[in-house]
Amino acid sequence: MSGGAAVRRPAGATVAVLLIVLTVAAIAALGIGRYDIPFARVIAILLAPISPPEVPVTPMEANVVFTVRLPRILLAVLAGAGLALSGAALQGVFRNPLVGPQVVGVSSGAAFGGTLAILFSLPRYGLLASAFAFGLSALVLVYALNGIVARRNILALVLAGVVITGFFSALVSLLQYLADTEDKLPAMVFWLLGSFATANRDKLLLVAAPVVLGGVLLIGLRWRINLLSMGDEDARTLGVAVEPLRWLVLVLVSCIVAAQVAVSGVIGWAGLVVPHMARLLVGPDHRVMMPASLLLGALYLLAIDTVARTVTSTEIPLGILTALIGTPVFALVLRQTQKGGHGL
Repeated sequence: MSGGAAVRRPAGATVAVLLIVLTVAAIAALGIGRYDIPFARVIAILLAPISPPEVPVTPMEANVVFTVRLPRILLAVLAGAGLALSGAALQGVFRNPLVGPQVVGVSSGAAFGGTLAILFSLPRYGLLASAFAFGLSALVLVYALNGIVARRNILALVLAGVVITGFFSALVSLLQYLADTEDKLPAMVFWLLGSFATANRDKLLLVAAPVVLGGVLLIGLRWRINLLSMGDEDARTLGVAVEPLRWLVLVLVSCIVAAQVAVSGVIGWAGLVVPHMARLLVGPDHRVMMPASLLLGALYLLAIDTVARTVTSTEIPLGILTALIGTPVFALVLRQTQKGGHGL
């Protein structure tokens, strides 16, 4: 008993440190940009509604912090947390460290749904519904194809994901070919590259409900996901309803990813890379690893978005940066898996 507590204590401390680092990083990001604001001044601006500072907050400072940067930073934090948590849950449910929202086709399916919504000029909530429906459809197709081909092969799910991702990517290309080159096509291309540049309070509210609700439910299920990662037979022996639990996780993941895709386009690799970082920090126990993934994902995407909007005069699309980082990490994970050195 004392040994287990000793093992969990450092992991819990790591999660606490991650929360502190994320808070500090988010406050720092509020001050970074073309209009720089010192860290201490940002804190004073944030506390101004409660405790007015000695030097009054100027309208410019209030606009930059509360209107321009705060919705964007909160959107990046929510999207990163949701994607990383989704990846951690999928890896546990499928007992496969190579699984992530993009690898298993959820992102490509949601991208097709969003592109279809743009083509037919659907409102924002219509885009969300379309992205959710096709994201879930893609995941169902991957799951079905994996069961038909080779359920017990560790790479079978990845190969099924490649097939479905290629299929939906082709459909996205078809819609781009059919789209109006003056209006629809530029909107599709910009949206698919992934960006928080158009962040505002409406988009923040749109993504907050699915991500927060889905995230809370996934965190609440982490004990059962931990049992499921041991194998279906062991989980059933311990009283877990395997198939209903798996489908519930699939629906929650699709909801989270669809909400993220609807407001900021396709942002790949975060759901695959971040859970491995969390596993290195706190170990494979999903009871701690999933909260750690959530915080690391928020920190990861916050850092990338800050770089994307500040490193050059023109903003770099997030999808490009996350792919540049994610693809070599994925290759390393694949190599480790082939050697049998990376388990859940």
